[in-house]
Amino acid sequence: WTPEIIHTIPEAFHPVPEVLHPAPEPYNPPEVYQAAPEASSPDNMMRVFYGIMFDAGSTGTRIHIYKFIQKDPVELPVLVNEMYHAVKPGLSAYKDNPEELLKIAKKTVPEENWRMTPVVLKATAGLRLLPEDKANALLKEVREVFDESPFFIPNNSVSIMNGKNEGVLAWVTVNFLTGHLYSNTKRTVGILDLGGGSTQITFLPKSKKTIQLAPSSYIARFNLFNETYQLYTHSYLGNGLFAARLATLGALGADGRVSSTLYHLSIGICLSFMDVVTGIWRTVFAYVFSGLDWKVFTSSCLPKKFRENVKGSSIFYAFSYYFDRAVDSGLIDGSRGGAVEVRDFKKRAKEVCNKMTKYRAISPYLCMDMTYITCLLKEGFGFKDSTVLQLAKKVNNVETSWALGATFDFFRNLDIH
Repeated sequence: WTPEIIHTIPEAFHPVPEVLHPAPEPYNPPEVYQAAPEASSPDNMMRVFYGIMFDAGSTGTRIHIYKFIQKDPVELPVLVNEMYHAVKPGLSAYKDNPEELLKIAKKTVPEENWRMTPVVLKATAGLRLLPEDKANALLKEVREVFDESPFFIPNNSVSIMNGKNEGVLAWVTVNFLTGHLYSNTKRTVGILDLGGGSTQITFLPKSKKTIQLAPSSYIARFNLFNETYQLYTHSYLGNGLFAARLATLGALGADGRVSSTLYHLSIGICLSFMDVVTGIWRTVFAYVFSGLDWKVFTSSCLPKKFRENVKGSSIFYAFSYYFDRAVDSGLIDGSRGGAVEVRDFKKRAKEVCNKMTKYRAISPYLCMDMTYITCLLKEGFGFKDSTVLQLAKKVNNVETSWALGATFDFFRNLDIH
């Protein structure tokens, strides 16, 4: 990582405006980021640099390779594209994932750029849930793999990312790609990220009371693109889709084993949590029957003032397993994504649970997952049935995850606190 290249990384990454797609009324988004076309300038007129970010999650390891160009020293660099690839299972189960993905990085990044391209791996809930000694042993093995690679390996190249940063950096990614970080209206979008081991909610509060009432650990402050942001953000470890599923199933059998007959049953679960004053509590109600009785769900989670702030906040982008299960259930088109209301998840969950024969081949747990997502949105976060969620896997061919935000953090040090 040479000083010459470091000097080409400015304080902001220039967005190329172009409207992504019409958003649901009454929301009108600003111009959004458009990945730049491949530059045709002579090599001596531009600089090209890359960033490689590994997302080591609970259910798989993903690699994000970002390509940036800078046509001359006085202009800001532009994000050209992202190369994305995923492998399963997660790092906690298969430590050789990074070595496999580094082979892809070598094929994607030109060899002359290898020694100047930083490689960073951040592990999320999958490793946060492991005993510390086992997690550290895995990270040590990954560092050894990285050290043997031809890429630039910074001192903090391998680490476990805390949940707060996971939410904040996903917020940075989405608001950068949708153009909100450059909008004169100062409007932003909130994000909902549902992983396998944890879930995050992050948004810019409209009311100062939300910040005043929340514990200090729920508020993140950082500087980005000459602006200071103060976000409400929290990560719920153990409330990811797979973690909640296993917790529920584990409570059903005295011997701790899951019977195959559960594949043919509907499971209604509701997690109540998020007391912004006293901390977190969770009550899991598990019901096993062939249909769902929606009256069993309990609503006693968020304080009224916080619920009102969430309801009145700007549109929320929901991704990861929110997107995947919406596609699996036919709620949205996987190639395009789309806008849905919270009530749409509830309606589709009922349909899936009442037609398990139809959906079993797609996923034997789809009824449970859709029910959990409905409970999480309504009973956990307090969204109204009419709340609109924008479901997106990508924005202009860039993944909606924390990885791009983490790349900005590496280059610019957002100093999240």
